[in-house]
Amino acid sequence: MQTEQTIRLSAFIGVLLLVAVWEIIAPRRPLLDNKSRRWFINLSIVFIDTVTVRLLFPILPVALAQIAATRGWGLFNILVMPLWSKILLSILILDFIIYLQHVMFHYLPTLWRLHRMHHTDLDLDVTTGNRFHPLEIVISMFIKLTAVVILGAPALAVLSFEVVLNACSMFSHGNVKLPATADRLLRLFLVTPDMHRVHHSTIVRETNSNFGFNLPWWDRLLGTYRPQPEKGHMEMTIGLKEYRDPQRLTLPRLLIQPFTSP
Repeated sequence: MQTEQTIRLSAFIGVLLLVAVWEIIAPRRPLLDNKSRRWFINLSIVFIDTVTVRLLFPILPVALAQIAATRGWGLFNILVMPLWSKILLSILILDFIIYLQHVMFHYLPTLWRLHRMHHTDLDLDVTTGNRFHPLEIVISMFIKLTAVVILGAPALAVLSFEVVLNACSMFSHGNVKLPATADRLLRLFLVTPDMHRVHHSTIVRETNSNFGFNLPWWDRLLGTYRPQPEKGHMEMTIGLKEYRDPQRLTLPRLLIQPFTSP
């Protein structure tokens, strides 16, 4: 348990600092909102989400995967396969499930009320990658726990997936500049900041595209891929049309936002 927490925290801090420095050296877009205020809000949400999960869930995905392996629960604990193939397939399937979950949070009105807090950020940077309402995190955890048990995913696969998911979320939300050639090649197997930024456009058809966090393949296969924003990355507007006033985007108001109307 202690080793797992060390890996998670080290990866989180390492990627956060790396992308944050990159944003200073080579920013993709000028920031419109107050950075200090946004960082305080977004990192406070990370703390609240972490505490909420620890209080509500007596067991987390990696520990559940270990129990499932001991008791023979789940598909991969029944099938006779090399461990490496179980790990690889588990990571791919979990990533696809997270893609479907993201789509669901956009198209089901009740879930969108929770998820829209993530989209109200007026700028995108590394901290936006962790700006999710605590209730959304709770629902996501239930989905993840269920998937782990049904799959019988190895504990190493679950830990690897969760660490990579968090790292990719921070990277793909980063306000960082990549050479066009590098972006074009990288997005063949990884969601890049330019690819994901389209998803945070105020234009609804762009908001409902590019749902992937880690792998770009699901968007391409299922027709939700949009290569570039209509107005270009420098002219596009980030956020939601209904939430443009920073005074309505304070931490207390964001937490009660699912229960209020725009």
